[in-house]
Amino acid sequence: MFDWDDAPELNITPLVDIMLVLLAILMVTTPAMVYQEKITLPDGSKSSVVKKLPELEIRISSDKKVHIKKDSFLLKEFADNFIMIKNKYPANTTVYIKADESLKYRDVMYVLKSVKEAGFTKVSLETNG
Repeated sequence: MFDWDDAPELNITPLVDIMLVLLAILMVTTPAMVYQEKITLPDGSKSSVVKKLPELEIRISSDKKVHIKKDSFLLKEFADNFIMIKNKYPANTTVYIKADESLKYRDVMYVLKSVKEAGFTKVSLETNG
């Protein structure tokens, strides 16, 4: 006899199995797909060779002597001598000043001021840290 009040039982196990198989196929095939689009990139600007800026190293020793390459000057005579030799170097030369830590601040600033007054704008004080 047929009873209209019975609710049918749904078996969704086969549906879940099919969906899991389709998901596995999708996950395996997706990384293998490669999309290629033709893209024409613009040409870059023509770059020139970058020239290294000249460098000048000024060292001040603890006995108050200023050394520039092979030349050495007394500290109090440095400003006048540096004005005379500044023409050997272009104005955009990077100047590094290294000074002994036992020197007084005013001695190092005297050299820095002399270099700036000679027309050099790229001047750095070099430290050990």
